[in-house]
Amino acid sequence: MRVLVVEDRRETAAFIRKALQAEGFAVDVLNDGDLVLAAVEHTPFDAVVLDVMLPGRDGLSIVRQMRERKLATPVLLLTARGALSERVEGLNAGADDYLPKPFALEELIARVHALCRRQTGSPAVVLKVADLSLNTLTREARRGETPLELAPREYLLLEYLMRSAGRVCSRMAIVEKVWDYDFDPGTNLVDVYIKRLRKKIDPEDRPKLLHTVRGSGYVLKESA
Repeated sequence: MRVLVVEDRRETAAFIRKALQAEGFAVDVLNDGDLVLAAVEHTPFDAVVLDVMLPGRDGLSIVRQMRERKLATPVLLLTARGALSERVEGLNAGADDYLPKPFALEELIARVHALCRRQTGSPAVVLKVADLSLNTLTREARRGETPLELAPREYLLLEYLMRSAGRVCSRMAIVEKVWDYDFDPGTNLVDVYIKRLRKKIDPEDRPKLLHTVRGSGYVLKESA
């Protein structure tokens, strides 16, 4: 599951990110409200943790515009203002849940899990490329009728490639999305995991789906 955390206090954002990552979530962080709509439109997040008070566009206007644009990603609003009228305003704007500050990280994690579970009816739960399928709820992968045993990081890599099917993913993009590093670790980390994944999803008796684009990265697609 991928979560977007929007919080202008960098220390708070770092705490939330670390806590969610410990629960197995992939986490992106933004500190400016003006960047949120573009991020949600271009990345299939499973949930957004959104502070109300932000530089640029505030949280309430972000939620309203998300709903106006038919973006149904679940939103958990965070705010230091805990009055009933303000909570109602947030929910009426289109938020799915509301958590006043200060909050316990355990409660935030539980609420994010609950929001993600509500997405079980989404048609995007099962990702497919040719006869390769990935159920993002059960984390079950199959090539045809054959189940694939994936380590946790292999699963995250496959999910990212399948969500980006047909587009070339650079090594740096993979490092950012799968390992949540915002820097190049200077190792062959990506190449090693690509090799492991390719061995599992591309058996010799099946058409190859995971392709290397020399000098650019990797792409998951049916062969031309």
